[in-house]
Amino acid sequence: MISQKLNDQITRIGPDTPAGAVHRMYWQPAALVDELTDDEPRLPVNLLGERLVLLRQGEGYILATRQSTPDEPPAHHPARDDIRVVEGGPVYPVVEKKGVFFAYLGTGEPPAFPNFDCFRAPDSHVFAFKGLWECNWLQALEIGIDPSHASFLHRFLEDEDPADSYGKQFRDKAAHTDMPMTQLLREYPRPDLEVEETDYGLKITALRHMAHDLTHVRVTNQIFPSAICIPMSREMIITQWHVPVDDETCYWFTMFTSFRQPVNKELMRAQRLKEHRLPDYAPLKNRTNAYHFDPDEQETQTYTGMGPDINVHDQWAVEGLGAIQDRTREHLGRGDAAIVRYRLMLRRAIKALETGQPEKLPMQDRALTPQIIGPLSNDAIGDTGNWVAASKQMDTERRAGCPWDATV
Repeated sequence: MISQKLNDQITRIGPDTPAGAVHRMYWQPAALVDELTDDEPRLPVNLLGERLVLLRQGEGYILATRQSTPDEPPAHHPARDDIRVVEGGPVYPVVEKKGVFFAYLGTGEPPAFPNFDCFRAPDSHVFAFKGLWECNWLQALEIGIDPSHASFLHRFLEDEDPADSYGKQFRDKAAHTDMPMTQLLREYPRPDLEVEETDYGLKITALRHMAHDLTHVRVTNQIFPSAICIPMSREMIITQWHVPVDDETCYWFTMFTSFRQPVNKELMRAQRLKEHRLPDYAPLKNRTNAYHFDPDEQETQTYTGMGPDINVHDQWAVEGLGAIQDRTREHLGRGDAAIVRYRLMLRRAIKALETGQPEKLPMQDRALTPQIIGPLSNDAIGDTGNWVAASKQMDTERRAGCPWDATV
């Protein structure tokens, strides 16, 4: 558990807050490119506690300060009526990357983008989407760096045919075996964890020791300050940002990146629009309708009884903690190793900014950041005594078959 003062320090993200200052040192997803159309050249964007508007400027885009009015909708709602730009207010640079507009709200020269797989893959191999969660960004991020939760929160009591599961997480076969991932997660629920700091954040390795002296290795990553990179299947990875709208609301922005085959964007978008409404990308299952909880389904099909979409499971878990989780009453355990390490990194970053040392933050070296590639995010099975080599070999083989340069 931590003090209320520390909890406020690491969760609040408005202007002039410590964690907000850290977030402003990085490019943040602001909107999907699909949201800005020829018919609507201005898009309200609420980001890091600021009310902004995305505008075209020449050949590019900017974020300008938007005037708030007493009858304005909630901060996450992209109402387009009566948009008024504050004259003389801050203007922030915007770049487009693989279907997402990224904005830099900090001072000075923006940092370079790392050469992550989601950025260097061709447009044909990347699909972007987003969704709204009614909670603080930190608890949204922390569920993504808890590898153990998949064995419980996302437990499926029946294993469907992976051939019918395109675009769904945990529905592939485990590594090079015929065992469904859902079965592996169910039968080996308590992994050993190894967490190490990297140039981009954290590398998190979950080891599920199986029969016959085999180990399943699942490598996920925390990308500082508020993103994760995880395997979706043997073919795809997910890079997901947990973007603060304000202290009590956030969007997840996800880039689905395929190594070998182009992504079926129409199918993946249709899958996700079955669970979200437009224009605010709010989930159709939410606390107002009990996330469509079905006790019969819970008895025979899923741990949550809330359908097969794992985003709904995560949403229920993080929103159920309240708008801002009360960490003064938590009790972290061995499965929370990555969460503990991340909070230490965030506190070091806050202190570095407060003492005028921004270069100590991850990925703030303008020369070195573009050389950061990967990161490794995959599932592998190998001999327990040689799981490191097995993980690297499977990642190398997957990348070797790429039609684009995925070498690391």
